[in-house]
Amino acid sequence: MANSRTYNTLDDIQQRKDELKEAIHKNNQQISTLWYGLFTPQKADSKGEMVTNIISNCITAFDAFMLARKLMNRYGSFFFRKEKKERHEKERRKRRFLFG
Repeated sequence: MANSRTYNTLDDIQQRKDELKEAIHKNNQQISTLWYGLFTPQKADSKGEMVTNIISNCITAFDAFMLARKLMNRYGSFFFRKEKKERHEKERRKRRFLFG
C-alpha cells in the first residue's frame, strides 16, 4: 500500500499524524465495542434461554479445552523439549541397566 502523498513541511507531517491517530482511536473504539458484545453474556428472558446459554457456554469451554489439548499434543514439544530429552535419557539408562 504505497502512499502517494507528499509532505513539504513539518506541519503537513503533524497533520497527517493527527489524522492517523484519530482513525486508530476510532477503530480501537469500534473493536472494543464489538469485543465487548462478543464476550458479554446475553440476558436470558426465560429459564429455557438461561439453560440454553449455560449449555452453549459449557460447549464453548469444552471446545476451547480440546483445542488447547490438541495444540499441546502437536506442538508441545517446542515448549518441553528439554524435559522430554531428559525423560528419554532416563528410560534408556533404565533399560540398559535392566537388560544389559
